[in-house]
Amino acid sequence: MSPYSVRVAEDPADREACFAVRKQVFVVEQGVPQEIEYDSYDAGALHVLAVRDDGTPLGTGRLLHGGTAAAKTGGDPSAGSLGRLAVLQEARGLGVGVALVRAIEDAARARGLAAVDLHAQTHALGFYERLGYEAYGPQYMEAGIPHRAMRRAL
Repeated sequence: MSPYSVRVAEDPADREACFAVRKQVFVVEQGVPQEIEYDSYDAGALHVLAVRDDGTPLGTGRLLHGGTAAAKTGGDPSAGSLGRLAVLQEARGLGVGVALVRAIEDAARARGLAAVDLHAQTHALGFYERLGYEAYGPQYMEAGIPHRAMRRAL
């Protein structure tokens, strides 16, 4: 049994925990400007949260689906968009990222989606490839960080 669990962030406290994890990972560690880290997609996204058994947040991610995903998936209505996957430094290597991705994929399946797209930082390509994602298209810059588009059929 793992020392953490993953759940859909349905209440305001869970959402705030998701945003706090993102701030630590993206804004503080990676230097992403705060004004671009939080966007208009957050309101309609499904957010997932990994927490220790004592309730301490460890990681988060989000799924865009329906109309909100169109801009991220090239307009493909059958695909969702996984994004903002972040795991706190002290929780890396514990399987939290894998559990978050699988929870997002489960949520995508429950919504009838056939695939999940994502924009991976290039240093994370191997992580996503091990989970069945395939890179496509050229490398590009997003928030000053090199990325590649990836997709996994569900």
